[in-house]
Amino acid sequence: MRLSARVDYALRAAAELAVAGDHPVTAVQLAEAQQIPPKFLENILGQLRRSGVIRSQRGPEGGYWLAHPPEQISLADIIRAIDGPLLGVRGERPEHVGYEGPARSLQEVWIALRASERSILERVNLGHIAAGQLPPAVAKLTEDPAAWESPSFI
Repeated sequence: MRLSARVDYALRAAAELAVAGDHPVTAVQLAEAQQIPPKFLENILGQLRRSGVIRSQRGPEGGYWLAHPPEQISLADIIRAIDGPLLGVRGERPEHVGYEGPARSLQEVWIALRASERSILERVNLGHIAAGQLPPAVAKLTEDPAAWESPSFI
């Protein structure tokens, strides 16, 4: 899986907002805190706002804040808001891609890969990130990357 710079910046900005709670944070504050180019970040924040992940207010008391509690916003929600579906093959859902002959099983690999990504990215939310406390199954993977083979993970 390859995450774009836009997704990386969006996740970092959202983590800052999760820590800030209900207090509005300006784009400049977010950019400085995470060393993100301000103009680039403003476009990303616009995407997150349009997708309903964050809210904003203009003016001297303005800024950005999460639209929902951090525990209700998964990393997958943010990735989808910025880059679209978690896994696509040539811009299509894996279920809509077909292969012939010996490559036929690739479609099943792409579907399994998407399911694996989802099992992590939908399980981890901004509350986990802000607290520095990953769910046990995800934390186990950081300690033992081979743990994904465990039936308890999937």
